[in-house]
Amino acid sequence: MGFVILVAFIAIPLIEIAVFIEIGGFIGLWWTLAIVVGTAVGGTYMLRRQGLATLARAQSHMAEGRMPLREVFDGLCLLIAGALLLTPGFVTDLAGALLLLTPIRTMLGRLVASHIVATGQFPGQTFTERAPSGRSGDDDDIIDVEFEEVVPDTGDGEPLEAPRGDQTKP
Repeated sequence: MGFVILVAFIAIPLIEIAVFIEIGGFIGLWWTLAIVVGTAVGGTYMLRRQGLATLARAQSHMAEGRMPLREVFDGLCLLIAGALLLTPGFVTDLAGALLLLTPIRTMLGRLVASHIVATGQFPGQTFTERAPSGRSGDDDDIIDVEFEEVVPDTGDGEPLEAPRGDQTKP
């Protein structure tokens, strides 16, 4: 995984520079810069709109008592899209713009969900039933507590009512 990240940090800027040179040679420097700034501004606007809509849906689901899993995934995709759109470049802008599209996020969500179901794990986290480290798992139903019943008084030392265990029959 570390090697993939290293290659990405080297390859993406090189690809962006090559695309800048080609597009700049074709349409000129100022139009190239205008497009880069325009995609950053337009992407920020779209990101804000979709982000607020996703937040509203998540709050609605939580108010109904449902887990907003789809909205959390959409929020993560929108966060990545925002970072890509604010990074100068045509390739990163294209990737960020694709993440703003709902069908693309839906397709990615299905891929991630099928990966989690197929492997039974999330990177760094397994979803298997096992006891926490240091415990056998046999005593999961035992809860050991101590309590003391406190009865409020009327101020003159007399209880408001007799404790439940001390009631006598006449």
